Amino acid sequence: MNDILPIILPILVALVVLGALIPVLMKTRKNITNYPSQRDANDPVQGTGGGTLLEDRPAPPRGATAPDAVDLEGLETVEVPDNVAGLETVPVETPLPVAGRLTRLRERLVKSNNILGKGLLALLSADKIDENVWDEVEETLLLADLGTEPTMQLVDALRERVKVLGTRSPEQVKALLREELIKLVDPTMDRSLNVERHADKPAVMMVVGVNGVGKTTTVGKLARVLVAEDKDVLLGAADTFRAAAAEQLATWGQRVGVPTVKSDIDGADPASVAYEAVKAGIDQEVDVVMIDTAGRLQNKVGLMDELGKVKRVIEKLAEVDEVLLVLDATTGQNGLNQARVFAEVVNITGIVLTKLDGTAKGGIVVAIQKSLGVPVKLIGLGEGADDLAPFDAESFVDALLN
Repeated sequence: MNDILPIILPILVALVVLGALIPVLMKTRKNITNYPSQRDANDPVQGTGGGTLLEDRPAPPRGATAPDAVDLEGLETVEVPDNVAGLETVPVETPLPVAGRLTRLRERLVKSNNILGKGLLALLSADKIDENVWDEVEETLLLADLGTEPTMQLVDALRERVKVLGTRSPEQVKALLREELIKLVDPTMDRSLNVERHADKPAVMMVVGVNGVGKTTTVGKLARVLVAEDKDVLLGAADTFRAAAAEQLATWGQRVGVPTVKSDIDGADPASVAYEAVKAGIDQEVDVVMIDTAGRLQNKVGLMDELGKVKRVIEKLAEVDEVLLVLDATTGQNGLNQARVFAEVVNITGIVLTKLDGTAKGGIVVAIQKSLGVPVKLIGLGEGADDLAPFDAESFVDALLN
């Protein structure tokens, strides 16, 4: 027994040491960072391979409040795969030119069964316009989700102009209705997207809204547009609660040729993903970082507070240049209520109206802008990759009246 003991003891010690080292080695391996590519000559040489885990970042500075602390475990970058010998290159999609997308959207809106323009034209072209007709005009506008104040404004303007005009030929009625509707939609509002890179940091865009309005799809479509404009884009999948949301965004990223930062842990802290996405964007000198956030009901205080936390965490690294609120146009006045609450939490800079097809009323465009002073910047009419285009006041009104 005494002869065997000197042999067994070193083996036991070696096993104990090896057991202690294994977790450290695995964590070190897990935290290796590989980013998609070198942007400039002064970038560090990048590794190769598929999606890789991002390295841990330093803990928040002393004194940071606990609600805004960031847990950076389990994050990874899903990269656009390189072409492998013997395999076909995955084509990167490009959108139609802006003019082509606007034409397509106008054609679809013209074919839709909108009650705003067609109803008003029918009423105002009647042989006799009395109080009953004006009541019907007012009702039509309210049913089209225009809102009370804009409705009164438009009715008063139409009353005065019809009275002065003295005649009601369809051409004249259509012309004056077009002019007044364009005034309401307000072509003077700045509808440009704030996506210009700063001197040392990317532009940062957050996309917010309730469940089911098409946030993730909108992020993918908009990334597609920005890439076509020669922007270097990175996506952050901060919708960590909806099943497969991160994979959906990563798929969009691969379709358009941009990397996606996401977590490999279900239910991970969304602020962590947003933080790491912006950090990766700064490291790689990209032009735009787009953060897809989790859907949340505007009447759930805890969830709305969490959205505010995501924005605060991002701002530890960079300014948030654009906060787009995605609204389903078919929800009407309920969408307006959503917009008011979101605007209080994250300072909305622009609206994206989706599903603006035959079931939407159209007037919600005016109601939202009038209530919030925030422009509708983008509109979408369907699920197609090109069914998203910049909002143009005159084109929108012309589509309603044709």
